[in-house]
Amino acid sequence: MRVPFNRPDASDREFVYLRRAQAQSHLSGDGPFTKDCQRWLERQTGARQALLTHSATAALEICAILADIGPGDEIIMPSFTFVATASAFVLRGGVPVFVDIRPDTQNIDEERIEAAITDRTKAIVVVHYAGIAAEMDSICAIAERHGLMVVEDAAQAAMSSYKERPLGSIGDLAAISFHETKVLHCGEGGALLVTRPDLVERARVLWDKGTNRSAFFRGDVDKYTWVDLGSSYQASELNAAFLKAQFEQAEAILADRMRVWDAYHEGLAPLEERGLLRRPVVPSECRHNANLYYVLLRTKEARDRFIDALGRRGVTGVFHYVPLHDSPAGLRYGRSEGSLAATRIAGECLVRLPLWRGMTKEVDHVIASVAAALESH
Repeated sequence: MRVPFNRPDASDREFVYLRRAQAQSHLSGDGPFTKDCQRWLERQTGARQALLTHSATAALEICAILADIGPGDEIIMPSFTFVATASAFVLRGGVPVFVDIRPDTQNIDEERIEAAITDRTKAIVVVHYAGIAAEMDSICAIAERHGLMVVEDAAQAAMSSYKERPLGSIGDLAAISFHETKVLHCGEGGALLVTRPDLVERARVLWDKGTNRSAFFRGDVDKYTWVDLGSSYQASELNAAFLKAQFEQAEAILADRMRVWDAYHEGLAPLEERGLLRRPVVPSECRHNANLYYVLLRTKEARDRFIDALGRRGVTGVFHYVPLHDSPAGLRYGRSEGSLAATRIAGECLVRLPLWRGMTKEVDHVIASVAAALESH
């Protein structure tokens, strides 16, 4: 049996909406499907403003502008994350300051943040790895003490929550991804969530390519023109049409992915008890979204052998991020604060297992293959 890492989900409804978008003769951004998706996100998260973007990277780039990042400004973030978490701020001249992650959740270690704060620090960027929330109460308290902005890189966290608060609505700003590997997707897509009321209007201007177009359509100005920074950040109506169908099935999609995640977690428990791997840890205050399921092996060599052994059994297991602090660009544009030992372990030892909606007999095959791969070594 061949089990791919990902199989993008789609039903008939997505294609009905794509045809409807074509019939409406509006395929560029900010059309009726875009507005429907933004309203859904605002209801689901409680954000004051949701703006659909062509990627979470685009949303993070808007966050960097709204955070007023300039040359030499420092942004505290984990190193175990996708490159866009850092590059969005580096594009404004910012300096990523990498701190270690917690070995249980793979999220930024809140106890290491204050040691990294200097008089150049502007923001803390929190990544909710695997859709599992970082310790937001502590992080927001630190930010308040030091007058810092909190940006949630919630790329993996659509429909996850922390103490019953939706992720993406706890900090000042957030970015969500709708890439095809995410719980809800449109192939490529994202969204900016704005919680702070004083940032809403400027966010729309940046999203509207730096123009006051929204104010013009509201009748607040007699013409629209270039007024601020901005770029082509909007998603097309085709992406929004596909995504609207996903949103309408969100609870069913989430439930099915949780079924797979729970099956993995139960099926792999005996292997953890024997010390052959480590499973994900979900704190009691978090409701996660089954964005991905990972295991941690003992060493990089064990991980590499494990991935090869899975492949021989038809299962595609993949590692995740190469930590940014060790990358050529990370060394050039950022700096590290303190030991990043847990980050190193995650970068060398973590393996993601296949997880997609509709998995049935594939789940048992993956669990059996994991056990066989470990037993063989």
